[in-house]
Amino acid sequence: MTLTGTQAVGAHLSRIEAREKVTGTARYAFEHAPGRDIAYAAPVQAAVARGEVVSVDTGATLTLPGVIAVIWYGNAPRLGPSDDGELALFQSNWVAYRGQIVAAVVAETIETAREAAGQVRIEYRQERHDVVLRADDPTMYKPPKVAPNYPTDTERGDPDTALREAAVSVDLTYTTPAQHNNPMEPHSTVAVWEDGGLTLYDSNQGSSAVRDVLARLFELPPDRVRVIAPHVGGGFGSKLAPHPPVVLAAIAAKVTGRAVKVATTRQQMFSLVGYRTPIIQRVRLGAGRDGGLTAIIHDAFEQTSTVKEFAEQTTTPTRVMYASPNRRTTHRLTALDVPTPTFMRAPGECPGMFALESAMDELAIACGMDPIELRVRNEPALHPETGLPFSSRGLVACLREGAARFGWADRDPTPGVRRDGRRLVGTGVASSTYPVIRRPSQATARVEADGRFTVGVAAADIGTGARTVLTQIAADALRVSPDHVRVEVGDSRLPTAPIAGGSMGTASWGTAVVRACEALLAEMDRSGVRPLEVRVDTADEIASQSRLSRHAFGAQFAEVGVDMDTGEVRVSRMLGVFAVGRVINPKTARSQFIGGMTMGIGMALMEESVMDVEFGDYLNHDFAQYHIAACADVPDIEAHWIDEEDPEINPMGSKGIGEIGIVGTAAAVANAVHHATGIRVRDLPIRLDRLVR
Repeated sequence: MTLTGTQAVGAHLSRIEAREKVTGTARYAFEHAPGRDIAYAAPVQAAVARGEVVSVDTGATLTLPGVIAVIWYGNAPRLGPSDDGELALFQSNWVAYRGQIVAAVVAETIETAREAAGQVRIEYRQERHDVVLRADDPTMYKPPKVAPNYPTDTERGDPDTALREAAVSVDLTYTTPAQHNNPMEPHSTVAVWEDGGLTLYDSNQGSSAVRDVLARLFELPPDRVRVIAPHVGGGFGSKLAPHPPVVLAAIAAKVTGRAVKVATTRQQMFSLVGYRTPIIQRVRLGAGRDGGLTAIIHDAFEQTSTVKEFAEQTTTPTRVMYASPNRRTTHRLTALDVPTPTFMRAPGECPGMFALESAMDELAIACGMDPIELRVRNEPALHPETGLPFSSRGLVACLREGAARFGWADRDPTPGVRRDGRRLVGTGVASSTYPVIRRPSQATARVEADGRFTVGVAAADIGTGARTVLTQIAADALRVSPDHVRVEVGDSRLPTAPIAGGSMGTASWGTAVVRACEALLAEMDRSGVRPLEVRVDTADEIASQSRLSRHAFGAQFAEVGVDMDTGEVRVSRMLGVFAVGRVINPKTARSQFIGGMTMGIGMALMEESVMDVEFGDYLNHDFAQYHIAACADVPDIEAHWIDEEDPEINPMGSKGIGEIGIVGTAAAVANAVHHATGIRVRDLPIRLDRLVR
């Protein structure tokens, strides 16, 4: 496979849309105003976690000045069939979780809509609910697959016997709580029905995907639904697929004949747009005295809702990380009376690697080995389960480079002996990994009459710099400077493209952009006509790619200080080194790595959605109580990468970087906390009460 040139790829190019964003002219979903006839919809959320709506009293609400309509299951339009029960808005009176949208008010102003929503009186028939995840829950079952399409379980050899006979073994349980995505821009949509078609200005991670789902729900041809998302203020996975607020906007616009805006509040996002499931993980490792792994068993227990099945792929990273002839990974699921979990940054890899990399640290201590050397000793030559060769695998190089940069060689492995004043100091390490995924995409490339170029693809720029890197990719493919290229994204009328998620965006869209530009140059040489446009589809190329194991890898190093009196943990420095193929833009890449690592620190020390068992709802549903890491929490954080050439992954030789920065971070911090204090915390987050004893 031939790689493109390096004129633009690899340059520290600043954001193409930077001026729009800093001057406030970049329009986000809620800021669009199609015409002047704007109305606003506010949801009414269920006050019970399980039961039925018996009656809806709208009398007082409809008399309020400015109220246009109240929508509920008794008067809402019927929707088409869907495999996502959460999107079947107002289609029955059944309540599946607390916070479910059971009615909505449409009004002339957003203030009126929200005030009126509080006046709707709903009577329920309440049933007993279950909202607590337990590994021994008798309703646990084996789902047919785990997201996005991995086998639920895998097994090689005889792991149980190998574990019993291992010279050294550990049998450990780790838990991670529910976590909520919380992008800076809450979910919002403006819906307009015109000429029998639907237009949505929507905050999402893939306009093509939203178009297809809404078209099915409202039984429209896909070309009668247009989804526009030029700027998106983050998603972290919560905007990969439509959620109830999108459907609410479309229904409200259809009922009223008005353009309708819906903007979720921060509090509403804790029940309406997904979250990372709480997970219980049991990790069993067996090894010889030399540290060579003889058995790996990793079991995950998770929750889903009663309206849609979602199984996070928690143990899948264990399938690729370390060599052992005997191994088993499993997932079990229980359906509770809760909102449906969804993807959250590095789903599967993020929580799964917390457990695996913490267990590897504990095994290293049991073996009396340095944790880096334990990992190196168990480096596989081929994929441990499939036997496929790796297109490239830079884990050992990242561990070695990171150790040198971090000063690991000077580390005393004894826990609880280093002090800085009233703080105990410790260091920890963990590996990172993420699969390299590429999906079929379409793109157009056009040469204008003035010789400039326009490239179109229905990609989503969720703040990661997609416009910028696609401009660089196109410029190299066209053999021109970036200022001669304009890239159009964020509109479902552009060529169909996969979502901005799973670190597949740039690889998928970039392949299509390169092929479109190559085809355009060939056609220009042949015909000489201007303006001229070509369109490509990479489905055949993706389907025929060679069978290899394609993954990115990395190593995370953390130093922490733990207050001896209060148990307060501070991460004093963090270092990540990654093997991610060719880095298209070092400036945007470093931003992504550091952002992921910062989010991982929040996962380790702060993020925790606390369930109120009595009412079946999350207690801490705003930033006053749901804490995330901020600048003051990361005083010294560095991200580096090694040189890695991999021509087997895409024309650019690049691997996705949006997810891998968060993978392993929490384990590195937890391992550092153990090194500082001698206390092993296996239940995240690492709160004060888990250290002060």
